[in-house]
Amino acid sequence: MAELLRSLQDSELVARFQRRCGLFPAPDEGSRENSTDPAEHAARVPGVEHFPAANGGGAPAKGQRRAAAPQAFVQNYIVKNYFYYYLFRFSAALGQEVFYITFLPFTHWNIDPYLSRRLIIIWVLVMYIGQVAKDILKWPRPSSPPVVKLEKRVIAEYGMPSTHAMASTAIAFTLLISTMDRYQYPFVLGLVMAVVFSTLVCLSRLYTGMHTVLDVLGGVLITTLLIALTYPAWTLIDGLDSASPLFPVCVIVVPFFLCYNYPVSDYYSPTRADTTTIMAAGAGVTIGCWINHFFHLVSKPTESLPVIQNIPPLTTDLLVLVLTKFTVGIVLILLVRQLVQNLSLQVLYSWFKVVTRNKEARRRLEIEVPYKFVTYTSVGICATTFVPMLHRFLGLP
Repeated sequence: MAELLRSLQDSELVARFQRRCGLFPAPDEGSRENSTDPAEHAARVPGVEHFPAANGGGAPAKGQRRAAAPQAFVQNYIVKNYFYYYLFRFSAALGQEVFYITFLPFTHWNIDPYLSRRLIIIWVLVMYIGQVAKDILKWPRPSSPPVVKLEKRVIAEYGMPSTHAMASTAIAFTLLISTMDRYQYPFVLGLVMAVVFSTLVCLSRLYTGMHTVLDVLGGVLITTLLIALTYPAWTLIDGLDSASPLFPVCVIVVPFFLCYNYPVSDYYSPTRADTTTIMAAGAGVTIGCWINHFFHLVSKPTESLPVIQNIPPLTTDLLVLVLTKFTVGIVLILLVRQLVQNLSLQVLYSWFKVVTRNKEARRRLEIEVPYKFVTYTSVGICATTFVPMLHRFLGLP
């Protein structure tokens, strides 16, 4: 068993997969990668920024890391099969923020708020556990060489488990489980679509060189276990928006506490910021649903649809309506996001007497977590409460 796990964690296995899919390192790559000087290696990592030590000492300031982990840099590469290249680059995007910030609100505004709320709650739970596990286990990503790495932003993060694999598995199979008794469609077709979606995202993490096979399998298995353990409580979770008036306080305090006390590693990585974004968005959606229920702004989602419903045919009028609602909602969300982010940063910079143009200050614990949390909590509330109100005001059913 130990030998099998070591083989699944081997970077050579990832490199062989990349070569079979037509992705190769450029011929001139390799000499700099083998450097044993950590300082030289760290200097080559895109996005690496060193922080001044706290109190002039050798340790980074509170909540900061000294630098991005010097594991690899994004190298030049040769693509010999563009079908796989574009397939897996697109599939990788299905596990990134741009997908969730569009798909989840789209589901809430145009398909079913009930499904959207459940998807977001499970997504938040899975992502928090995955992100924390990364910084506790501290397993490295595949080494380069031999692996070609295609992404810059997450190079500084640790590898195990793959949160892309976790999120895609959670979204696909939570959607399948939640819709099979609510909408009428061939279950086999839904199962195939869920498997294809999660598989493409998982394989994209190997193709982009960001995870080993063991990282991906670990993410899938952890998510499967979490879905199995939480499934009996899904109905209870659906009714949280009818809780007491003190419920929003718990929804804000608990996630904020977890984000503020996020595990600190030796190097800065975007995991804490990403985790805060996810937790805050989940808190905002939950509070928005509570506001809708408490002030009777919308009918309860579980009561607004029959038990089994046919999926409506896609007509031109329906397509125009869906795109209009989506465009209106996204524009309002982006405006709220920018406004609240700027305002919260200005307040925090003033409170902690930080120079506004000091971009490194955003990474300080006492600034990064509050401004991210306030911003994306506001986005979640806006998406679930104010956007539907705007839709009704504009006569968009």
